[in-house]
Amino acid sequence: MSVAVLIVNYQSYAELARALDSLERFLGPDDEVVVVDQASRPERLEAIGARHPRVSLLPLPDNRGFAAGVNLAARHSASPYLLLMNPDAVMEGPVLRVLEAWFEAHPDTGVAGPRVLDADGSVQPSARRFPGWSAALGGRSTWLTARFPRNPWTRRHLIGRDASDPVDADWIAGSCLMTPRRVFERTGGFDESFFLYWEDADYCQRVADLGLRRVLVPTVHVRHAGGRSAQYARPAAIRAWHASAYRMYWKHAGPLSRLAAPLAAAALWLRCEWLLRRAARH
Repeated sequence: MSVAVLIVNYQSYAELARALDSLERFLGPDDEVVVVDQASRPERLEAIGARHPRVSLLPLPDNRGFAAGVNLAARHSASPYLLLMNPDAVMEGPVLRVLEAWFEAHPDTGVAGPRVLDADGSVQPSARRFPGWSAALGGRSTWLTARFPRNPWTRRHLIGRDASDPVDADWIAGSCLMTPRRVFERTGGFDESFFLYWEDADYCQRVADLGLRRVLVPTVHVRHAGGRSAQYARPAAIRAWHASAYRMYWKHAGPLSRLAAPLAAAALWLRCEWLLRRAARH
């Protein structure tokens, strides 16, 4: 079997070079690596191509969004498994082979991901419950989670951080996840109406709708810096996060939840404005 590693890059050339360097010793002879370079800078991309000749580089003149980049990379590959990997992630073990073996042994799985570590070795909460009202208290970036990470809302929403064995989750973060091509094609791939953020949660929701599992496999890991592309357009990234959060809410809400849509929209607008003002002060 083989795996296609799909990387969507935006301006993060130093990080991308490190990611590709880390991949090399874990690639099999039939594995593929496809990089979609949004708003490409040819001189930077050419240097990376010279260092990594087996990588397929797809430069784009504009930024079409993460979901569109993933779909484009998938169309330019042929392997039966697709591994999404952020350009600011570093492979530190046989993630491709371990996840590939998991799918071969568990055909009822539609998405699997490794443990994701911060630069300092702490565990990122890459396995989560689908967003609900409890996420407003126990989400990854809430004040309560930052101050009291073991509170019951956070423990309910962010799962598997201490797991040593595979654990089922609702949603595996797109910083590093694998999915079979047959599942990707059956769902129609990533929803390109999500420009940035939440497209991974939406994909996992649609995989769940097919009755397939989403699994954290913590026996292998990647190290993920996080937010490196977003730093080049911070206000736009903040707006995109909140727009996509509302898109996720509306797309998957039932009739009763849609009645509360104005309240959700107002809460997200207030949060967005607060973060924009905070970012402007720093």
